[in-house]
Amino acid sequence: MLSLAIVGLPNVGKSTLFNALTAAKADAANYPFCTVEPNVGIVEVPDARLATLADIVQPKKVVPAVVQFVDVAGLVQGASSGEGLGNKFLANIRETDAVVHVVRCFDDPDVLHVMGSVDPVRDREVIELELALADLAAVEKRLDRVRRAAKAAEKDALAELPVLEAAYSALGEGKGLWQLRLDDASRALLAPLALLTIKPVLYAANVSDAELTGAEGPYLRALREAVRASGEHAEIVPFSAKIEAELADLPSEDRAEFLSSLGVESAGLARLIRAGYALLGLETYFTAGEPEVRAWTIHAGDTAPKAAGVIHTDFERGFIRAETVSFDEFVANRGWKGAKEKGVVRSEGKEYVVADGDVMLFRFNV
Repeated sequence: MLSLAIVGLPNVGKSTLFNALTAAKADAANYPFCTVEPNVGIVEVPDARLATLADIVQPKKVVPAVVQFVDVAGLVQGASSGEGLGNKFLANIRETDAVVHVVRCFDDPDVLHVMGSVDPVRDREVIELELALADLAAVEKRLDRVRRAAKAAEKDALAELPVLEAAYSALGEGKGLWQLRLDDASRALLAPLALLTIKPVLYAANVSDAELTGAEGPYLRALREAVRASGEHAEIVPFSAKIEAELADLPSEDRAEFLSSLGVESAGLARLIRAGYALLGLETYFTAGEPEVRAWTIHAGDTAPKAAGVIHTDFERGFIRAETVSFDEFVANRGWKGAKEKGVVRSEGKEYVVADGDVMLFRFNV
């Protein structure tokens, strides 16, 4: 399951976004630190292909893929050293896959800004610095132990030491670890520390209603330029917390019409999840039978046994083969029976790389 941490300064729209996405109704009062417990919500991944498959198979139930959102208290300058409440909850986001950094890009005299003015570039830098300083404390603690072990010529410590020292140096300068362009081996050495600034980042730019449906404003342009100039590999997803909140209160059958009336193609939830999948290289495959039609999340490049293991580790351990058909062929031939008669169902082995949209039936023996 994809897990996304929602971070940002107080009063930028974090909890409003979280409420809209998850219908969890976390307190979204207009004052700093109103979120004093980490909120966790599970959200279904919007995927129109599920309904199409269900129409053909007529299963007893339909199970979408899900995303977990973790909303923590607003961070402020000095959070890493105990200011505000943010530092208390940083540990809650260490196990997430990526960070959704909510940035305020709108003016509203009725909504206070904790730093006195709207400046998304400054706000981005404040949050990144606080996350870097939190990582610095974790690396420093580990570095002391590894240095002692390296002096005793321990092999693992000798391999880990230069990576930790490079991380410590960058973090000490207030840089995120993404700026080091670490290779896979270095990332693996740092993985046990669950560092925050090594995680992929999505920027959720909370813009005015008018800007979401019209011309891009100066705040959003400034944020885009700052991210581009820094070289950070991060997508910016504009959304309106106000529109998302209104959308969440509507019956599901009325939401498409509401979005259409605003000239918006899709809800912020769908765009955030799509961006998250793209950022992390995630794809979806399906199982489709009478008991259930279900979406499963895998990494691009995963082989059939790995994909089977997402269902159950026994499926991967005892993998024999996978009966596979593309989504388009499955739909065109109205299910497994028609696809088999047409000869488009393939029997794939352990080396097969699963494609997005594959409909699969695994054969295994344990």
